[in-house]
Amino acid sequence: MIKVGIIGATGYGGRELLRLLLPHSGAAVVSVTSTSAVGQRLDAQLPAFRSLTDLVFTKFDAEALAASCDVVFIGVPGNESMAPVQALRAAGVRVIDIGSDFRLKDTALFKQYYKAEHTASELLDEAVYGYVPGWRDQLSSANLVAVPGCYPISIITPLRPLLNAPLDGLPIVVNSVSGISGAGRTPSPAFHFPEMNENYKAYKVGVHQHIPEIEQALDFKMTVQYTPHVTAMTRGIHTTIVLRPSEPFDPATYYDTYKDEPFVRVLGEGVLPEVQYVRGTNFVDFGWVQDARTGNIVIACAIDNLMGGTAGMAVQCMNLMFGLDETTGLMNGAFAP
Repeated sequence: MIKVGIIGATGYGGRELLRLLLPHSGAAVVSVTSTSAVGQRLDAQLPAFRSLTDLVFTKFDAEALAASCDVVFIGVPGNESMAPVQALRAAGVRVIDIGSDFRLKDTALFKQYYKAEHTASELLDEAVYGYVPGWRDQLSSANLVAVPGCYPISIITPLRPLLNAPLDGLPIVVNSVSGISGAGRTPSPAFHFPEMNENYKAYKVGVHQHIPEIEQALDFKMTVQYTPHVTAMTRGIHTTIVLRPSEPFDPATYYDTYKDEPFVRVLGEGVLPEVQYVRGTNFVDFGWVQDARTGNIVIACAIDNLMGGTAGMAVQCMNLMFGLDETTGLMNGAFAP
């Protein structure tokens, strides 16, 4: 049984980890830490878990976590996981960070997009990018995993198999729409209910922090013109990608690489995904249309940002790290209706 600790269990990503790990057949959550609820029962802070656990929040202590846990998940805001990861790795425990601090290998890009110095750069070489279809072999022996951002998963899944496809070299136009939970639990005027209800907007056009992560995961062979949007939906991401081929080709032949991927559902040409069919699941669904009028290929992809885009992918990584079937605890259908 894998003994698990969770730092940041009250955030949306941490809550989703609890939902997956408390009933997990191969793991037991033995520790949860908090900065604001030390000494309180978890189910007092998170009533959704009543009758499922008697865990009590403790103060972060790297040595204590290393002594009691086989792996520790970290779910804290950007720029806040560097110090705890340093302490945990120094204590010798394996770490899965669902935040952004260890995704980028280039500290100059990190400073440019996250507006902060990276204070744990000595660990970047050790960090394995936690995108399972691309880094499965490395994950089995990883001691530090950086789970991808939710937007990037919806983009790199359809694009990575096309790295050697005949494209014209122009920037690839990518538009993503996310539910509000992607902004995290901390209240913000921009995502306040009266501001977002019946609303839809673009933000961080051309400067979003996931741009370098996406291009890094594409081996810097593709440039993306990326525009994220947010709408009045709780969870889910829908991404549209427009490619310009330099000569006609059939994407289906490139997507054969996913035939054995348990959570990538290639819907095929003319079949487009919907968020409702992935909500609450670890699946990534995508399909495409070849537009004869323009010559473009238009790809649509849907994921659940808190599952296939965060906690589900993180648990899949944990399963691989500890030699379990990677689908353990994750084979469920979508919430419906």
